[in-house]
Parts: sequence; C-alpha cells; structure tokens
Amino acid sequence: MKITLKDGSVREYSEAMTVNDIAFDISGGLGRAACAGEVDGEVVDLRTTIDKDCTLNILTFKDEAGKAAYRHTASHVLAEAVKNLFPEAKLAIGPSIDDGFYYDFDSEPFSREDLDKIEKEMKKIIKSGARLERFTLPREDAIKYMEDRNEPYKVELIKDLPEDSTISFYSQGEFVDLCAGPHLMSTKPIKAFKLTSSSMAYWRGDSDNARLQRIYGTAFDNKDALNEYLEMLEDQKNRDHNKLGREMELFTTVDVIGQGLPLLLPKGTKMIQKMQRWIEDLEDNEWGYMRTKTPLMAKSDLYKISGHWDHYTDGMFVLGDKENDKEVLALRPMTCPFQYYVYKASQKSYRDLPCRYSETSTLFRNEDSGEMHGLTRVRQFTISEGHLIVRPDQMVEEFKGCLALAKYCLETLGVEEDVTYHLSKWDPENKEKYIGDADVWNETEQDIRNILDELGINYTEDVGEAAFYGPKVDINAKNVYGKEDTMITIQWDALLAEQFDMYYVDQNGEKVRPYIIHRTSMGCYERTLAWLIEKYAGKFPTWLCPEQVRVLPISEKYEEYAQSVAKALKERHVDVTVDSRSEKIGYKIREARLDKLPYMLVVGQQEEEDGTVSVRSRFAGDEGVKPLDDFINQICKEIDTKEIRKEEFKENQK
Repeated sequence: MKITLKDGSVREYSEAMTVNDIAFDISGGLGRAACAGEVDGEVVDLRTTIDKDCTLNILTFKDEAGKAAYRHTASHVLAEAVKNLFPEAKLAIGPSIDDGFYYDFDSEPFSREDLDKIEKEMKKIIKSGARLERFTLPREDAIKYMEDRNEPYKVELIKDLPEDSTISFYSQGEFVDLCAGPHLMSTKPIKAFKLTSSSMAYWRGDSDNARLQRIYGTAFDNKDALNEYLEMLEDQKNRDHNKLGREMELFTTVDVIGQGLPLLLPKGTKMIQKMQRWIEDLEDNEWGYMRTKTPLMAKSDLYKISGHWDHYTDGMFVLGDKENDKEVLALRPMTCPFQYYVYKASQKSYRDLPCRYSETSTLFRNEDSGEMHGLTRVRQFTISEGHLIVRPDQMVEEFKGCLALAKYCLETLGVEEDVTYHLSKWDPENKEKYIGDADVWNETEQDIRNILDELGINYTEDVGEAAFYGPKVDINAKNVYGKEDTMITIQWDALLAEQFDMYYVDQNGEKVRPYIIHRTSMGCYERTLAWLIEKYAGKFPTWLCPEQVRVLPISEKYEEYAQSVAKALKERHVDVTVDSRSEKIGYKIREARLDKLPYMLVVGQQEEEDGTVSVRSRFAGDEGVKPLDDFINQICKEIDTKEIRKEEFKENQK
C-alpha cells in the first residue's frame, strides 16, 4: 500500500501498519511527538490500522487536533486521579477545549487544596507511564459494564446511542473511561499541566439536571509554554471586570437584591452616563433619530401580537398567573412592539419614511442563574435600542447606515479591532421556532449577505442564531476568558409589520407594509462597561473616566489655590477632585496612580504665584509645569475629541 505524506512524499508498505508505527518509521522524533493522525482528512487515533492507499498527516501538539488529543488524555489522567482520591465521585464528561480541558464529576465541591492534591496524584499517574488501551463492547454489554462500575452518567450516555452501536473505551491501568478518542499511546508524554479552577456545572448544560463539579485544567508539551499561559491567566484575572470593576468601585452586587441585578456605584454610573449622553446626542443630532420613552411593562396581549408570548415567555418576567388572572403583565424584554405603536399613532405616507426611533431602554430578561456573570449577563440592563420603519426600497441603505453607526461607535471606544461579524440565520430544520416561510428567510439572509460582501466585512454564518422573526448581523467580542458575547445587533425584519398591521400610504394611495430594522448603536451599556474595563485594564480614555483630574496641594497652605484650579476645570465640565488630606505629596501621587487617573495636578507656592500647575499624567509621567489655561484647553480638546492616547493603549495590551 502507498501512504502519501503531508510533504507529498510516498512510503510503501507490504502489510497493514498503525498510524503510530508509521510515525516511528518516518523518524523516532516524530513517533515520540505524535498525538494523533489524519487519514484522508479525518482525524484518527494513533492505534488506527491503515491497510490501503491513503494520505496521512501525523499530528503533533503543534496541530490543533493533536493538541486536543494530548489534552483529552490529560483529562483522563485527571479523572483517574479524582477517582483514586475521591472514590465516591461519579464520572460525567471530560473533553478537551480551546485552552485546555475539563472534567465534570458528581461530587462535593473541590477546594484549591483539593486541586493541589489531585495535581500530585496526576503526576504519579503520568510518571507511571501507563499505556492507554482501546477496546470495544456491544451496547448492552457496555451498559452492564458501566453499571457494574457504578457510573450512572456513563450509562445514560450509552443508552442514548443506537441499539446496534459498538461502544469504545480506553483503559490506563485499572482506570477505564467511556470514550471515542483519540488519545496518546500512554500518559508519559504529558510534560506540563496545571489545574486552574473548579466551578459548578449542570449535567448536559440543563439547569433541570444534576449539579456537577467541573475541574478545569490545561496541558502543554513544555514547561515554558505552560508558564507563559499561566502568566496570561494571571493577567486575565487582573483584568476580569468582575474583580477589577469592584476594586475600582464601579459596581457591586448584593445577595438580598438578587443575582444578575448589579448596583452601579457613583463612578460606574458616571461612566454609563457619559456613554448614554454621547449616544443620545449622536443619534438625535447626527443620524436623524427621534427619541421615545415607553413603558417598562405591558399586558400579555402585546406580546401575543408580536409572537414573544409564544416564542420567548420563558425568558420574560411575568407578573401574575398566566392561567387564572384576567390581566397578566410582563416586564419588557425588548422595546420593539412599544415603538410600533408610536409609529401607528398617526398615519404615515411614503414621504414620512424612514422613521428612525431610538430609546435608552431598560429591559428585563429571565437569565439562567448559571449564565449570569458580573455586568456581561444580567437580568436588568439598559441598551441603546432603536427601530427603523422603512420602505422596502430604503432597506438596504438604512441597514448599511446602521452598520456604519455601529462601526463609528466601536472606533470611538477603541474596540473596533476586537470584534467579529456574524450573519445569524434561521434553522430550516426547526421551522417551528420561527414565523414566516422559507422564501422570506432565504431572501432576507441573502440581502444581508450581499450588504456585508459589498462593504468588505469579513463574517461567519451561524445557523439557528436568528431571532424568531428575522436574520441579523451580530457583532461579537470575547471577554478576557475567551467567552464570546454579542455587543451590537442589527436585525432585518420583513414580518412583524404584518403582525401589528403597520402600513404607510404609497404614491398611489395604496396601503403598503413597511420593513423594520431592529438595531443597537452601541449595545448594552452594562456589557459595554464590562468590555471596556477588561480592554483597558481600568485605564480608560480620559473622556470616559469618572474622575479625570485630581488636584494635589503639597500642603494645606495651598488648598485654596487647589480649589480655585478645580473650580476652573469644573466650569469647563471636567470631572475633578481635590485631595486635601494631610498626607505627604508622594503618598497622594502613588494613590492617584493606583486609582488609574489620567491626570494629577500638583500645586504649591510657585504654581500659585505663577497661575500654573505641575502636570503628571498616566500617559507620560511628569509633563512639567504648564499655565492653567493651557492645561484646561489641552484636556478639554482630549475629552471633546474622545482621543485615545495610543502610547498607553499599546502598553495596556501587553
């Protein structure tokens, strides 16, 4: 048989060979580094026997699939270690993931001390070099095998497979796990690993199922790579908005108030206020939006018309008994149906369109407790929401305008390079989740595709991520841990105008259904704040800082001058405070640096006599003495233009 390798060379063998044997035949180094194989484009186990002509790629840790096999083996080592130390723990699942692996156990919660003990046990298992052996059983035998080992979650997984399935297992010494593979040949090649954390997880991701304990870990083929990764993790923890935002006194949470209901503290409120005023002025004065203010709740009748009652009730907070009360209210999860009635309040002609409505909307969504985190996923939040009622012939240009506005907002915040674009489509295999027929969905999805292609925007297509009434463009970003969230959404809606009997009168006097664009310009304010905390590690652009300047008198003799400096800055709408404590100036400067302030103004006798300030900045350190008016003009220009100081921005990203 002829084996064509990745470099195009061909090796011939007279008898069947395993992938592992061929790797060692090519070279001993490759054999020792091999993690898996790729035969005719399909990833296979090293134990796979090849008995016919094919193309073969030997996968090492440098390849994503090889890395996954390496880390999957590490997850089995973790499972064996837990069973050795905690015999009553039940095994659930343990896959490799993008940055490591995890394993779920039905067990008591694991402490950091427990993880340290498990790591020691894992090192013993790795040092023993136990070989991983693959074997198979018929489905019924496999069920009995796992029942005898008292592993109910494995039994459930096997029972979900077809009756004629052949079930594969991997053993390493006395430990056996249900698994499809692929795996390393033994535990010995695992050079460097670390258990990073533990948390609660639901069996199969369903909150109605058992609560499990998940242990996360990572593994690399050398210690230097592991140490570099752990340093990155430490940086992630320091940037985590849930930690840093609390330390900076931007927000907090309180158990008696409720999960997913954060309290924005004065500094965090100030930042959101700045963003909100910016967006409202931008939309109203430059992009032609009309502002509305609509109720926070409505009768169920409204949501029945829109379809939310049938498609989204589980995500809503319902006030009253749906079965018995005559009038049932619900807190609004979105603003669209309210703004439709703003449109319907007066008859519109074709000349009145487009109608661009915008609202700073407080919304309520009944998020699952396991999904909520800091400010990124909460039960009450505020968004820069808008709905454009347009003629069909205006739809493409207005949709482009919404994309342009979103891009401008991202650029102003300095995050445009961090996002990905997604065309979120319907799932034709689950039509019951949507309204409208296939032709409408296919046409509108193609319209969006054409727009993105014309604008040169790179995007991916995600099946099943559309709203129930139309496809959309989702602009997503990742948090410090790599989890992706949607920051901005622009939806194409050719269906709901029919539901609400919306129309305009065309030039022939005929009633015509408009199209609707649902969009956010910047998205959710709370989620954006979380994003900015992590992006800038708390060192925000000056215009966004809740405290932009702190005046530091070198002694109490100069407090009066310090207050006059602050007064002059406040008159120009700069957020300024005076540190009038009886502390040494060096101490005040250090504290201001820890508070990540953009500017400190040190004032003493010379500054008072000359009408100057000694400027220290987060960006350049000691900037020297400047006339007060010059500094005020400098910082006001920086704030008005929403400048991002690039020299520090680069430093923040290291």
